[in-house]
Amino acid sequence: MKTVITIIGCGRIANNAHLPALSKMENIRIKYACDIIPEKAAALKEKFPIVEQTIEDYKIALADSEVDAVFVLTPNFAHYTITMDALKAGKHVMCEKPITVNYALSCEMANEAKAQGKMLNIGVCNRHHKSVEMLAEMNARGEFGNIYHVVCSFRNCRSIPGLGGAFTDKAQSGGGVLIDWGIHFLDLILYILGDAKLKNVTCDTYCEMAKDMKSYKYKKMWAEDTADVENGVNDVDDFVTGYVRTDKASISFNGAWAQNLEKNEMYIDFLGDKKGARLAYGKNFELFSGDTLITENPEYDIPDMYFEEDKAFIESCVSGVKGKNYIDNILESAKLLDALYASAEQNKEVTL
Repeated sequence: MKTVITIIGCGRIANNAHLPALSKMENIRIKYACDIIPEKAAALKEKFPIVEQTIEDYKIALADSEVDAVFVLTPNFAHYTITMDALKAGKHVMCEKPITVNYALSCEMANEAKAQGKMLNIGVCNRHHKSVEMLAEMNARGEFGNIYHVVCSFRNCRSIPGLGGAFTDKAQSGGGVLIDWGIHFLDLILYILGDAKLKNVTCDTYCEMAKDMKSYKYKKMWAEDTADVENGVNDVDDFVTGYVRTDKASISFNGAWAQNLEKNEMYIDFLGDKKGARLAYGKNFELFSGDTLITENPEYDIPDMYFEEDKAFIESCVSGVKGKNYIDNILESAKLLDALYASAEQNKEVTL
């Protein structure tokens, strides 16, 4: 029997990640694609014939007893309401990252999933990236010895997305580069460290590069179709820096949607007393051994992490077995984002 699903939100993440993955699966039906902009849903259906029909009101799908699960692929602010409605309607949910705009609402979503006995997975896709899986397994085997510190950089040159639109409006997004890019980096770090638990954090955030949106210059802007420099808002962080102490290791990080350096610096360094590793984000990693003083560059295939993520979610819906993207496993990352933003706002260290 096939799992019947609904796609809610037909934008970039649906078109570029989940629908290409889901289209390769034979054990599902996509009965509905839903978007409040009907043209987006229609375009998705045309591009991916696996979609059976389009709707504007997601509650039509929630009222359909044939639908088993929904994919919530909307802007951040809508995650909470749609997910809660879907869980209460008895549907399993795959919700894109971040869980929602803050930790308190994330906990409510987790509690509702438990109350309804339904799966609620979060789209921190890097947990299914081959490089991340390999590093986590190596650390579990003790190959790094003691990983005592992690250095993290997610910085780019003048690439603020959709300036003036939902990405840069805190009321809709919950934050800027930290909640958008940082969640991926910090979550995979906590995961590789072995589900590290937080102790204390300190953070500074900056909104500097597009204070005057009309004068902001750029070579490229992703999500430019959502930009609104004439009437929109830009009140989120375009640069963030911080320090995190966990029960496993300390973490230092810098992140920038935009900086006046023509550099793309997306990497994570794991510093162990036996070995160290540099992970090029989304790519392969290299290893340096303290015993041999040799750097190795392992060669391996990297399957589509979105396919692996979505396949795992469907399998969990059928089996009832919670996987590594189940919301309980992601709450520590949501707590971290809240604590970092609180530290920046209060200009002091926050203890958890």
